[in-house]
Amino acid sequence: MKAGKIAVFLEMIKFEHTIFALPFAYMGALLTEQKVPSAYHWLWITVAMVGARTAAMSLNRLIDRHIDARNPRTAGRALPRGLISVAEVWLYIIVSFALLALAAYMLSPLAFKLFPLVVLALTFYSYTKRFTWTCHFFLGGTLGLAPLGAWIAIANEITLAPVLLALGVMFWVAGFDIIYACDDYDFDRQAGIYSIPARFGIAAALKISTVLHVVAPLFFAAVGIILRLGVFYWLGLAGALALLYYQHTLVAPDDLSRSGVAFFNLNGALSMVMFVCTFLDILL
Repeated sequence: MKAGKIAVFLEMIKFEHTIFALPFAYMGALLTEQKVPSAYHWLWITVAMVGARTAAMSLNRLIDRHIDARNPRTAGRALPRGLISVAEVWLYIIVSFALLALAAYMLSPLAFKLFPLVVLALTFYSYTKRFTWTCHFFLGGTLGLAPLGAWIAIANEITLAPVLLALGVMFWVAGFDIIYACDDYDFDRQAGIYSIPARFGIAAALKISTVLHVVAPLFFAAVGIILRLGVFYWLGLAGALALLYYQHTLVAPDDLSRSGVAFFNLNGALSMVMFVCTFLDILL
């Protein structure tokens, strides 16, 4: 693949958005046995995450290409502009799912058994905005699979703590995805796309987002209590709360000009703060 095509591909899948889910996958790995995982586990969890996210985003862009072509905000994406072909995207999807399958096989028997369900989840969520305004929760649920999957990769079992962590991620992601969807309010209503802003209006959507960002830290706190985590974890959660609060001061029903900062910068910082503080808590 030429350098130019690589750049187009990375832009298409928004590679920089990996910062949302990958730190939480590493958190799940750290918390499984409350020790730093082996290099083997770091490697294959990373491979799994790269495969899963690349496949999911490629599928999303492929499935939504006709909608994207009609939306002024997304019409410049690679597929609508013809910068990358449908056949090429299918190739990336197949290779990415193959990487995910290999990583699951190398990690644990349960992870490999659950691989088909993960493929189903990563495929299904892209269709949800065609029929339900709860689509934000489906997106959040797919990202919530990151810490849950990392836990399963090491422990080969599912317990309460990783489920709570996954739910925290789900509500956090759903909350900021609602803010992001406010930018498409007019187009979604005109095109018949389902979303919370399109269904309830921007003002109500921002209130719902706020509620979700109150609920998410409760799940993160429950994880800390169940696993008896230390001061660094709680400092990380306090930092996350501050970032969530600040995020909601940046947007208003009549002013979404800073929604990009609220969506990417602050949520990327939140995931890194939570991961770094969890790492310090386990290490020290």
